[in-house]
Amino acid sequence: MENELCKASHKVFRIKYHFVLCIKYRKDLFLNEKYTETIRKTCDEIQKRYYVKFETIGFDEDHVHFMLQSVPKYAPSKIFQIVKSITAIKMFEDNDKIKQDLYGGEFWSDGGYVATVGEGVNADIIRDYIKKQGRKGEQLKLFEFS
Repeated sequence: MENELCKASHKVFRIKYHFVLCIKYRKDLFLNEKYTETIRKTCDEIQKRYYVKFETIGFDEDHVHFMLQSVPKYAPSKIFQIVKSITAIKMFEDNDKIKQDLYGGEFWSDGGYVATVGEGVNADIIRDYIKKQGRKGEQLKLFEFS
């Protein structure tokens, strides 16, 4: 789906976004591979239920980068809502210990970053940027979705 045009009734489109979400209190929880795997699996499930396709996910110790595609019916704020709420719920369900690290019961910090991504060189630059994330090389966890 990387360079494919998407089709819906009377529409042809290609809409890509670069999202960044930070863990509440900038906790370095993504050093734990179990947590990164929970997010990856949850994103795979989101793809099956919503019109969202994750291309690349890159984890740093306290935040995550997503390159994803969606349909015109979802505003970026709706995609944020879907991804943040479902991943947070799943993280708390699957990992009881997280509640000890995050006081107040929120997994993600408020807000985040979103930018549209054009295809071609722009998309390649963003993919490369996501792949090179990480303060220390061994900390980055990267997943390519196919």
